[in-house]
Amino acid sequence: MAAAVFHQCIGAIQVHSCGTEKSGNSSLRFTSRGFVIDCGLLRKGTCSSHRCKLHVIRACTSDASVMDPISSTSHNAIDSSQNTSIETALILIRHGESLWNEKNLFTGCVDVPLTKRGVEEAVEAGKRISNIPVDMIFTSTLIRAQMTAMLAMTQHRRKKVPIVMHNESKEAKAWNQIYSEETKKQSIPVITAWQLNERMYGELQGLNKQETAERYGKEKVHEWRRSFDIPPPNGESLEMCSQRAVAYFREHIEPHLQSGKHVMVAAHGNSLRSIIMYLEKLTSQEVISLELSTGIPLLYIYTEGKFMRRGSPVGATEAGVYAYNRTLALYRQELDEMLH
Repeated sequence: MAAAVFHQCIGAIQVHSCGTEKSGNSSLRFTSRGFVIDCGLLRKGTCSSHRCKLHVIRACTSDASVMDPISSTSHNAIDSSQNTSIETALILIRHGESLWNEKNLFTGCVDVPLTKRGVEEAVEAGKRISNIPVDMIFTSTLIRAQMTAMLAMTQHRRKKVPIVMHNESKEAKAWNQIYSEETKKQSIPVITAWQLNERMYGELQGLNKQETAERYGKEKVHEWRRSFDIPPPNGESLEMCSQRAVAYFREHIEPHLQSGKHVMVAAHGNSLRSIIMYLEKLTSQEVISLELSTGIPLLYIYTEGKFMRRGSPVGATEAGVYAYNRTLALYRQELDEMLH
């Protein structure tokens, strides 16, 4: 089906070349809304203009249904000869301060919102990433992570609208449809997943951390909070949280980075620690000492199958901070030209 649509849109392609080679072949990749086409060119003849035969090698659908000219350009900023080393951005943000963070309570998977300070942290995070391309957003199912993602995107210079995708039922998916192609281009899909939730703290959820330490002893509570494989009563260990979070990242997020999309993940301390453990190949001892501040984005560059940590962007005021690679530098330049 994708190939048929592609044929209708593109029609015939004529290639002119000059050379002494009598025969040869090459391949082209075309991307269009919702699908990818890999094509082969078969050529016969000598120096002069030739008409080449185009045959489809592979056609497949894409998960992305939302595009815009700026982000599309950012995907293809590197010429075709460098496609094997395409660079994409991965932004990780731990949610801003929640109401239970403020009260020093074990939160876990209890769904509580941000405090006023948490809202301010999310807005500040958005300012730091306001020049970095974002094509897709993944969050947990918990409101504090979703609020952080939405508030952060209000500061982005591209002014695209994040829209939560509801796929929990046929009715929800149908009722969530957007019927304007132009509106789709100015939108960013937001995908929620329980696998990105904070680790479940079991019987500690809702308890005051200080009172819990007094009841069970500081050493026992520290063991529950900071060990890798020891869970609190009826809860998850970091290892258990890591298994679900990393599996989801590898299956549902990493393929988008590989295909050239820039991704933001707004989640929680332990689910993000788990993902960072995977990205940076940390040991179980190294990850338990990893601290993530609320509302501080971390930038990674994905290239040639590897993740390079770039730390936290400092904001839109410093021109050189986004020149980590050609793709991000070009994106910022295009934003400047479009908005001024």
